[in-house]
Amino acid sequence: MILYPAVDIRNGKAVRLDRGDFAAETVYQDDPFEAARTWVEEGARFLHIVDLDGARTGTPANLHHVERITRELDVPVEVGGGLRSLPSVRDALRAGAARVILGTAAYTDVDFLDEVVAAYGERVVVSVDARNGFVTTEGWTETTQMPADAVIQRLTQRGVKQFVYSNVERDGMMEGVDLDEVRRIAGVVRGRFLYSGGVSTLDDLRGLRDLRQVNLAGVIVGKALFERRFTVAEGQAVLDGKEPEPDAEADAEREPLSS
Repeated sequence: MILYPAVDIRNGKAVRLDRGDFAAETVYQDDPFEAARTWVEEGARFLHIVDLDGARTGTPANLHHVERITRELDVPVEVGGGLRSLPSVRDALRAGAARVILGTAAYTDVDFLDEVVAAYGERVVVSVDARNGFVTTEGWTETTQMPADAVIQRLTQRGVKQFVYSNVERDGMMEGVDLDEVRRIAGVVRGRFLYSGGVSTLDDLRGLRDLRQVNLAGVIVGKALFERRFTVAEGQAVLDGKEPEPDAEADAEREPLSS
């Protein structure tokens, strides 16, 4: 299982939102590249980048940051946010993305989904973001009446093999992980998925690891890393079934990552 540090970009800065609320934003780095470089220096094997401006407007706005990260840092990235047309998907791939993450358009434009899956296969990931069990769209600003489980099943039938599942209510809140929910989603996904939402401590990562769900391929972590609850290296060690040095997670004096 891989730990995916998150770099969420809004207005050119690395930020985190509480529960996807654009009015509840914390800016951690004025330059997203610096956040990405920190995660890579700590041992990140993959980065998860979200263009929040693109997610809200429907058109990518921060691919130049993606291009710099992929050009200067030796790590693969997956990119989402505003990828609602084939040209925008191509632009993200040209910017260096190893994988593209589809959101709203995967539910609202079946022809587009089919076209992208046919063209790029397993480089396509669909993000299923749920609030109280129902899928959210438009950068998490709209909650639909579509149950997340049913959506995953329908997308699988259309050839989607990789997912991100996010619990919107827990995202950015560092209130822990709903392990029962993760286990349930693992039973629905026919393919591989990453989980996001609520990770706060190394114990959260231990809990996800100990579920031993073979299709749970990774965990996306954002705020806990920015707040220095643990490092990328410590988190990855836990997911690998190893343990950090005894004093590593006891260090509560780390300063949050900031510009």
